[in-house]
Amino acid sequence: MRNRFDLSALDWRLSGWTPHLWRLMQTMELGETPNAEVTGIPAKVPGSVQQALRDAGLLPDWNVGLNSRACEWVENRHWIYETTLPDEWFAAGKAFQLVCMGLDYQGTVYLNGRSLGDFCGTHVPHRFDLTPHLQPEKNSLRILFDLSPRWLGQFGYTSQVREWKARFNYTWDWIPRLVQIGIWEEIFIEATDGQRIEAFRCTTDADVESGTGILRVWGQAEAKEGANLRVTLQREGQVIRSEEIPVEQFNASGMLWRDLPVELWWTNLAGGQPLYQVHGTLLDAQGREIDRESRRVGFRNIVWRSCEGAPEGADPWLCVVNGKPIFLQGVNFVPLLPNFAEASPERYRTLLTLYRDLGVNTFRVNGVGYLEKEPFYDLCDEFGLLVWQDVPLSSSGVDNVPPDDENALCQVAAILHSFIPRRQHHPSLLLWSGGNELHERKEGYGAPCDTSHPLLKRLEEVVRAEDPGRRFLPTSATGPRFNADPKEFGKGLHWNVHGPWKPWDDLTGWEEYWRDDDALFRAESGAPGACSADIIRQYAGDLDPMPVAADNPVWRRPLTWWIEAEQFEAEHGRPPQTLEEYVAWSQQRQARALSIAVGACKARFPRCGGVLLWCGHDCYPCPANTSLIDFHCQPKPAALALQKIWRGEPQP
Repeated sequence: MRNRFDLSALDWRLSGWTPHLWRLMQTMELGETPNAEVTGIPAKVPGSVQQALRDAGLLPDWNVGLNSRACEWVENRHWIYETTLPDEWFAAGKAFQLVCMGLDYQGTVYLNGRSLGDFCGTHVPHRFDLTPHLQPEKNSLRILFDLSPRWLGQFGYTSQVREWKARFNYTWDWIPRLVQIGIWEEIFIEATDGQRIEAFRCTTDADVESGTGILRVWGQAEAKEGANLRVTLQREGQVIRSEEIPVEQFNASGMLWRDLPVELWWTNLAGGQPLYQVHGTLLDAQGREIDRESRRVGFRNIVWRSCEGAPEGADPWLCVVNGKPIFLQGVNFVPLLPNFAEASPERYRTLLTLYRDLGVNTFRVNGVGYLEKEPFYDLCDEFGLLVWQDVPLSSSGVDNVPPDDENALCQVAAILHSFIPRRQHHPSLLLWSGGNELHERKEGYGAPCDTSHPLLKRLEEVVRAEDPGRRFLPTSATGPRFNADPKEFGKGLHWNVHGPWKPWDDLTGWEEYWRDDDALFRAESGAPGACSADIIRQYAGDLDPMPVAADNPVWRRPLTWWIEAEQFEAEHGRPPQTLEEYVAWSQQRQARALSIAVGACKARFPRCGGVLLWCGHDCYPCPANTSLIDFHCQPKPAALALQKIWRGEPQP
């Protein structure tokens, strides 16, 4: 029998230290000693150090002005989360494990002053055995966070990356530096008597001709002789099928059901999203329940076919769902917040509801981030939103080739090994990708990397072994070219490409480019647009938003790439005179530019399989960015213009 105790309900205290000073006084209540630089402030779990400090009035709002710079000292301290575990949790005769689904980034876990072990890595869960170190009462748990890596930001050397932490936190062209520290995912204690379901995995498919479902269930369970595992499929309390199999069969090969009388799951705008529950119940030899696991699933069939007119040998970029070709339309989904430990189910729901209503059917979770939390995938299942999930690996500008030493290969493969069992049951999961913009560095953009690279080959092997029914992409872009050069249109060289991200004129040349485009798929493209004047003023702090210029600190947050003041001046013969004037012009320009691009791609379907824009929303109040949804989760005019194209509404 297994019990789970949620540590988020406990009272946690957080203390901050000059590195290693705390080691001189481990026997004391660390959060209460005067030697701590930050003493005993309340902390939410899951949660970040930064948010706890901000709630305590010790950090400014990093979204305002240049305040993010005043938050960087946090990275240069040791931080200790501390709580007391309830005595009643610890029954005699059981074993206890601390399970941390997300610790950001490295450190040590202590129970009653004794080390349980070190942890390192944002993207993988960590487990610690509590049993040998428990005392009869007042068990004190401490989680120490050591110093974070110094630099993993947008610019550098991908081949030298060896620290597996979300890179966007270190500065990207859409967010300044805010290096999260803390407990970012679920944390709980598992109590077991040795009999339990250790792993419960399932995947679904559909037989398109008969319209029936296919379910595979397998995993790992520990139980005494004669135990069985009962698998039950049901919807809204109605049992569709149930069967018991010996635990030995569940562990060895699992079970496969075909011809299930189910309704098929469809993408947004193409049909409904019926969802079902799969329960795995571990039964002892007398039929008594020992343990239980559940997954929510949907039944759909996804295959990839060649686009109409695609050159011979090109990758297939036409996504066929339940026998129907679907144009993939959507965005690259960036993290909700820089302190993503605080990403709440409510914020996910607000944002994903808006995307659904706009007509999006696909997200790409880019390699600069992390594996989004379970509520994100649950909502994508409910709303018919496909998810393209990158491994957390990305280009770096100077050097964009993945590392190739055996240690790095093992570490990144371990991340993907942990991702797959946690998310593969979701019908929304479309494919796995080895990372973002991994390519040879030559003059301009070199050719995208493929599985001839040892790391990408290793990741492909992981997917083939662990989730063979899903597509694996080595990276994106893919094919002979990284981006689409108009001088090479018509030569069959543009398969899945990235760019452009900024119109280069009064949109005349932009219209010509998209009219002649021959790409089979576009996983990234975009156009910048200012956010609202109200947001710019609200988060400018003491700074003046005018003039709109690269030397104005307001418009340098975080980079100046997305300012188009020169184009405004070229069209008007003068600089913008008011913030409102520039914002209105910029937003209208973005709406027009993206309507041209997305409209042209969709008009070529099925010669073009889809287009995903960079990016969907702001997680920081950038004054100008390529986002469609602003920091307050409000659609920009571009999003409303695209809604008509995405939903197939008549154009003016």
